[in-house]
Amino acid sequence: MTTPPGFGPPIPTQPPYGTPPPLYMAPPAPYGSPAPGPYGAPPPGDGPEFVAHDRRSSVIVDPSGVSLEINGHTMDFPWAAVATVHHAPSPHGGAILMVAVAHPGGMLYECRIDAKRKARLHQWLAELGPVLHHYLAHRR
Repeated sequence: MTTPPGFGPPIPTQPPYGTPPPLYMAPPAPYGSPAPGPYGAPPPGDGPEFVAHDRRSSVIVDPSGVSLEINGHTMDFPWAAVATVHHAPSPHGGAILMVAVAHPGGMLYECRIDAKRKARLHQWLAELGPVLHHYLAHRR
């Protein structure tokens, strides 16, 4: 009994035009040079920073991007991986700052920081808005 065509081990073949070229990759940046910024824009230089934390969570916004820490787990988002950042006080009252990083793919990552006092929450809200505007304003 013979094996019908299409069954059995694959038949080795040569590519018709030689080996395909590698996928295009940008040349690597020299060591120590800054990575390109979001959407092809140059990376922001020294810029403002924002830091808010409680016992379990923290948010850092600086020239490198946004970092969220929740219960010892840190998520770093360079500006190229940030579509936008939302921030607001908790709708349930209290003194909780909610910060959410929206990824270009649609994922949303949220962190809540307990300010303990409303005065500190209002201070964080007043500081965070201008810092985010500095890094995200060029995207409009």
